[in-house]
Amino acid sequence: MRTEQLVETYPRLWHMAHDGAWPAIRDHGLMSAQALVETYGVDAADRDRLLGTRRPANQALAAPGLPGAVVRDQKPMTDKALLKCLQGDMTPADWYRLLNGRTFFWLAAERVRGLTKARAYRNEPQTVITLRTASLVAAHENDIWLSPLNSGATLYVPQPRGPDTFKRIPDFPFDEREKAKRKPSNNVVELLVDHSVPNIADYVLGVHRMRAGEILEELWRSPEATEADHP
Repeated sequence: MRTEQLVETYPRLWHMAHDGAWPAIRDHGLMSAQALVETYGVDAADRDRLLGTRRPANQALAAPGLPGAVVRDQKPMTDKALLKCLQGDMTPADWYRLLNGRTFFWLAAERVRGLTKARAYRNEPQTVITLRTASLVAAHENDIWLSPLNSGATLYVPQPRGPDTFKRIPDFPFDEREKAKRKPSNNVVELLVDHSVPNIADYVLGVHRMRAGEILEELWRSPEATEADHP
């Protein structure tokens, strides 16, 4: 896939965070689970638990001089399902660590809306951030991976996955998948950035509070945003 093709096909990205997360993300950047436990000085035993095993619930973090943070749950995955779909010699622990080292973005608004309606999240408000793809890709292209599936879910019939699931932009087979009748929302499903996006506020167009697919409140809007820049 060409970088220009990625930007043209998917001009906006979306990220779902926990309710109330925007001020901390704005001021300190978007951090992967690994970046959070490093920044918040989590001890070795808790770090191994948070990064190498499934998190059934959100984990709150605190540290002097930093705002409260949350390492999000991994309810849509199970070890049992991962054992059925992981390829090669990967273990569930390997998969959790791989995902926990990256930040995640959706490339279709309907996917982030669907996530807010999922059983695990539909009853609680969520913070949904809308971003400009071009500027984020321009600044972080060398740290970006693309995924053809929802890598953090093993619901229903889990799709095969492994180390080769994620591709750098030039290596992603977008045209081949398009020829196989994959519509854009089911071609590139996730965009991932290694470790963290410290300056994420530079790319944000809008921030909304949502619950079960409905926008409850607009928390912030860029002067450059259009009326369409929402989940």
